[in-house]
Order: sequence, then structure tokens, then C-alpha cells
Amino acid sequence: MAPDPTDAISAVLKKERLARGWSLAELAQHAAVSKAMISKIERGEASPTATVLGKLSGAFGLALSALLALSEKKGERISRRDAQPVWQDPETGYIRRALSPPERGMLELLEIELPPKARVRYPASAFAFQHQQIWVTQGTLVFEEGPDTHRLERGDCLQLGPPVDCSFFNPLSTPCKYVVALVRR
Repeated sequence: MAPDPTDAISAVLKKERLARGWSLAELAQHAAVSKAMISKIERGEASPTATVLGKLSGAFGLALSALLALSEKKGERISRRDAQPVWQDPETGYIRRALSPPERGMLELLEIELPPKARVRYPASAFAFQHQQIWVTQGTLVFEEGPDTHRLERGDCLQLGPPVDCSFFNPLSTPCKYVVALVRR
């Protein structure tokens, strides 16, 4: 079974907040997330949604993938499927699998499964520290990139533009799967 990084996420969030000398209130202000929610996440009483993690990573000046990677094992150059960290958004059921080896290279690959009719929103700050491409491997993905809407079908690949608020939406009644390739800026 793949490791569940949820417990480690709470420790990493608290560590990052304390490393900056921020109170819960200061992080809440920087991230536009309630102080109560951040407190619950840090205590392991609530699992953060993808949107909340995007806001917190932006507040810390980290790519979402970098924030999640801090909670994952490092030092290996191979990533076996049964050991790849899997995280599920408690709000939408969105599943994120880290495909890349834990040894942090320039390129990172993520496999995403977006449930039927699910929508995940991210603020521009979640994209500020990386270049991304999205490659749809199953189903249909409607990707809203600021004012632009892209309908991506199986096999389509989109290179993201400058950081803007984005939304990933699966309009179908079957899961959508896609691979995200990230390169740090």
C-alpha cells in the first residue's frame, strides 16, 4: 500500500509556519485560510483540501508539489508504483499520485484522477514557482486558466501560461486521468 502523506503534511505545515516565525493568524492572513482550519490541519484533526493546500503553499512561497514533497521520503532514484505517495482530497475525491522518485530532480511527474463532475480550484500563487504541462490519458478535462477555457481530450497536452487562478473540471460521468509534468522556475 502506498504511504499516506496526510499525517506528515500537518507536521510540514507547522514546521514551515514556525520557520517563518508566523503565528496561526499571520499564516491565515497570508493564505486567506481561516485560523481555525489551519489549527485543525496542524493538529491532524482535518485533512486539507487541494484548494487549501494550494493557498498554503502560495503563502509559503512554495510550489504545491514542493510542499507535499517535504512530507515524502527522499533519497531514492526509482519510484515503484506500490510505494508512490497517494493523497486524496477529502472535499472532491481528487487523487494525486507522485510518480517521480523522491530524489528531487528538476522534473516532477504527477498522476491525477479527477472524479466525475468534480472541480478543483487553485489560486495563481500555487503556480508561481513552476512551469507545467497537463497530458490527459483518460476522459475529458476542462481546464480554466484565468479567462481562458481549454477542453482537453485523451492524448491532448497543454502547456500552462503565466500563473493565474485555475480550475480543473471533469464534465463527464466517468473519471478523468491526467499527468502533470512540473519543472521548477
